[in-house]
Amino acid sequence: MNKRFMALILVVVMTTGLPLTSHAENSSPSPKRDSTELQYQDMLMIVLLPHIEAAVREHYSKSLKEQLIVYPYYVDVTEVKRVNGFRGFHFILTLEAHPTVGPHITVGKDRLVFEVAPTLPDGMVKLVEFQHLETHEVPPHWQDMVK
Repeated sequence: MNKRFMALILVVVMTTGLPLTSHAENSSPSPKRDSTELQYQDMLMIVLLPHIEAAVREHYSKSLKEQLIVYPYYVDVTEVKRVNGFRGFHFILTLEAHPTVGPHITVGKDRLVFEVAPTLPDGMVKLVEFQHLETHEVPPHWQDMVK
């Protein structure tokens, strides 16, 4: 993704003063109408989704045969910290993702911590921590995808 585009989205999201709140609950999206906050969170998910999916797929590849999908509306932003003070562009983001297989079958819940800054050596996003929180049972007719 273009670094300028990514930086623009992060700046807009992080400087609005709006808290980013959860909008992924269990197996269905909860917002019933659009809002500025939701638009900013969705823009942030566009930027972070490839990084989220890479980490989640690596973890679940040990236990599942099928490749997972992480839908942006199944990711909760649980915490945002600005590392270097007001108007600094170095952030620590904590997210909770609910990866799925097949027709939106959630297989677990995971916490991911990302460092986001324009000064990172390999790009603007770095996975700092991955923690598997929950494993969900897949339905009997999907058991053949379990290793």
